[in-house]
Amino acid sequence: MNTALAYGYLKLQALVLLVFGRRQAALVKFDQMLVLRPGERYALASRAHVLAEEGDKHAAIDALQQLVARYPEHAEAWFNLAYMLEDIGGHADAEPAFRRALNIEPKMDRAWYGLALLLIRERRFDEAVVALKKNTELQPMSPFGWYQLARVHVDRQDPDEAVKVIRHLKRFEPKVAAQLERETGLSSAQSGARTN
Repeated sequence: MNTALAYGYLKLQALVLLVFGRRQAALVKFDQMLVLRPGERYALASRAHVLAEEGDKHAAIDALQQLVARYPEHAEAWFNLAYMLEDIGGHADAEPAFRRALNIEPKMDRAWYGLALLLIRERRFDEAVVALKKNTELQPMSPFGWYQLARVHVDRQDPDEAVKVIRHLKRFEPKVAAQLERETGLSSAQSGARTN
C-alpha cells in the first residue's frame, strides 16, 4: 500500500473511532499518521484536539507547540495554543500566542475576546477595552464582549461608558443588560450617557 493510501486509511479509521467516542484508539491512529507524514498539519492539529478533549492539557500544549513551530502562519493553531496555555494558568505565555494569532488573522474575534479576558485578569483595563472594542466590532450581536466591556468600564471607574454599553445591549440583549444593571447598580436610564 502506498503512503498516501495508507495515510488516508488511517485518517478514515481515526474519524470512525472518534464518532464512536474511542479517543484513545483515535490517538494511536493519529500517531501512526505522523509516522507516515511527520509534522503533517491535520494529524498534529487533530491529535492536539483529542488530547485536549481527554483532559491531557500539557500533552495538547506540546502538540500545539509542534504545530505552530512547523506552521507558524496558522492562526487557529496559535489561538488554540493560547487558549490551552490560559487554561493551565500560563498567562505570560498565552498573551504572545493570542497576539501572534491576531497578527496573522486580525479578524479572529475569539482571539480578541480571549486576549481581553487575559488582560482583565491582569487588571490591564485600558488594553482590555481596546481588545473588547475590536471583539464587539467583529461580533456586534454577541453579548459576551459587550458584557465584559461594561464590566471593564466599571472597573475603570467610568460609569458613563458602562451605561452606554448597557443601553446598547438593551436593544438586542435586554436580559444581559438587566443582569449588568443588577450587578453594577447602574441604570440605562441614568443621565449623562448617550448611546452612539
